[in-house]
Amino acid sequence: MIHPLASVHSEARIASDVEVEAFSVISKDVVIGEGTWIGPHVTIFDGARIGKNCRIFPGAVISAVPQDMKYDGEITYVEIGDNTIIRECVTVNKGTKSFGKTVIGTDCLLMAYSHVAHDCRIGNHVILVNAVGLAGEIEIGDYAILSGMVLVHQFVRIGAHTMIQGGSKVGKDVPPFVTAGRDPLRFEGLNLVGMRRRGFSEGLVEQIHEIYRYVYQKGYNVSQAMERIENELTGNGERDMIVKFIRGSRRGIIKGPLEEI
Repeated sequence: MIHPLASVHSEARIASDVEVEAFSVISKDVVIGEGTWIGPHVTIFDGARIGKNCRIFPGAVISAVPQDMKYDGEITYVEIGDNTIIRECVTVNKGTKSFGKTVIGTDCLLMAYSHVAHDCRIGNHVILVNAVGLAGEIEIGDYAILSGMVLVHQFVRIGAHTMIQGGSKVGKDVPPFVTAGRDPLRFEGLNLVGMRRRGFSEGLVEQIHEIYRYVYQKGYNVSQAMERIENELTGNGERDMIVKFIRGSRRGIIKGPLEEI
């Protein structure tokens, strides 16, 4: 299944049914799971750990050394989960001593020319649309969608089930379940389409709506909003996820639509 014009190191651990097309280069310390397809002109460096049934398209570069001055040659990794698709000319850098690895979950889609820098941690079912740029040590929750040409500052956290408008510059944390847009980036409401597609009931959607009314519409600061949410609203997994995310924010969360920047 390896094209004679591909260059695959003899010690790379590649499942027997993996297809490797012409002119691809795979280094020694690489693991690739069953059913994965490596298109032509792909480069996979040491430290790559690629799951089952992935598809990696021409020009992608996986596990190159970080573009980070603190990297000093330490052994680090890239982990890519099963069923993930990496399109043309995507670049995924390996980790540094900060976290040790860059992680992309299962069933993700990284569209053409997107970049994932060192030590990023991307959840499952995440979509990065064309030319998204992630700086180092970014965290993205499950089912998040970053539209085309979104740029994300290092250390930013993006919650699960979020949707970010194309061309946005993300410098603050984006809490779960929201849509974010405008410039500077702001809360634009809930990601209703995404939540309904994933089976959220109308009752649960309304509960999440009420949480964000406390955060953005009732005139409380963030600390006051968190206290009132915990004291006044019934606990559930979604409420606790939002509270934990916001309380854990080091950069602060995006502003509301009517707040001054």
